[in-house]
Amino acid sequence: MLYSAFIFGILGSFHCVGMCGPIAFLLPVDRNNNFKKLLQILFYHSGRILSYAIIGFGFGLLGKSLSIFGFQQELSIAVGITMLAFLVIPAFQKTRFKLGGQGFRIISKVKNSLGKELKKKSNDTFFTIGFLNGFLPCGLVYMAVLGAIAAGNATEGALYMAFFGLGTIPLMTTAIWIGNFLTAKIKTNIRRLVPIFLGAVAILFILRGMGLGIPYISPKIETEKVQAFQSCH
Repeated sequence: MLYSAFIFGILGSFHCVGMCGPIAFLLPVDRNNNFKKLLQILFYHSGRILSYAIIGFGFGLLGKSLSIFGFQQELSIAVGITMLAFLVIPAFQKTRFKLGGQGFRIISKVKNSLGKELKKKSNDTFFTIGFLNGFLPCGLVYMAVLGAIAAGNATEGALYMAFFGLGTIPLMTTAIWIGNFLTAKIKTNIRRLVPIFLGAVAILFILRGMGLGIPYISPKIETEKVQAFQSCH
């Protein structure tokens, strides 16, 4: 499923340019030295991907705890259904992830730290900005997190989120390098691909959970193989 995370990141990056674009455009990159500018942008992306991987690691642990109790297949189906719900049910589309008082305080601190870092120009500054940027609320990241949970373990969860972050790099790099180069019409047309692809990923999660015996898409449930092997002895 890692390839789906990467493609999701590519398509989702058009949303990222709109949401995270203001931060990216304000990055204090060196406009007079292309090599240094590229290095600074790579530091920024490294920070973002690390934060995504940490988030994926945490939610991957959650998925592992559920799979330990034998809910791995059900979890995959539940994740797919949840993704579809956000696409087809208007009530879900209007839903906002509400944060409590503590959540708002944490996000405020992250934003304040970002503001301070944007005034600096050292290499570690770009890494820090990217790292903090990765923890800001984002609907697409929430969708990717569902995939990390369905991964069923911390390592796969971290990799899923890291591949999602890698997919956002090409467009985000271009946006930082030359500014907001996409017209509103182009953004709108490409953003229409995001729900289509998300729906396809949701169906893949559901099929994987069903264990239909389709190679790479819906492999047989491992427990069934173990039981069959034990019965032969």
